[in-house]
Amino acid sequence: MMLRGKASQVYCGLVDPSAGFLHFAVTMTTPYTLSAGAVIVRMAMHGPRYLLLRAYDYWDFPKGIVEEGEAPFEAAIREIEEETTLTGLRFPWGAAYRETPTYGRGKIARYYLAESPCGEVHLPVSPELGHPEHDEFRWLSFEEVIPLIKERLHPVITWAHETVMREGIAGDSR
Repeated sequence: MMLRGKASQVYCGLVDPSAGFLHFAVTMTTPYTLSAGAVIVRMAMHGPRYLLLRAYDYWDFPKGIVEEGEAPFEAAIREIEEETTLTGLRFPWGAAYRETPTYGRGKIARYYLAESPCGEVHLPVSPELGHPEHDEFRWLSFEEVIPLIKERLHPVITWAHETVMREGIAGDSR
């Protein structure tokens, strides 16, 4: 079972008495499925590098469905380990997150910001699929990430990068 919710969207009209239009505001509630993951950063000699995973021709940050009864933050940690084998993530920026607008068939993705100071990424075989969920991973600079990801993820990586550049990572040499 997965975590589901409802997203609200407001649609408004304008008043134009000469044309007979009426002012209206309608709130429509649509169901959604929540995924949780993280933008994972690792400091390198030439600045921060962000982990991207590729499935087919689609690049994204590690994430997965929040299961019923599971907190999104805990789901993010679980999904990252399942998809990358990374453990020991640090969250020096707390539990702040950014969400995508609704996409696909009613999905919303929530991304936290995590640091992975060490550890190798592996793409393990998914027991459900019988093969890895992803085909490739890369540690990339902010400038390299932007052209690879969907536009709905641009505000997420921008937020993460600005946070890292502004606040640094606790314990780094800034």
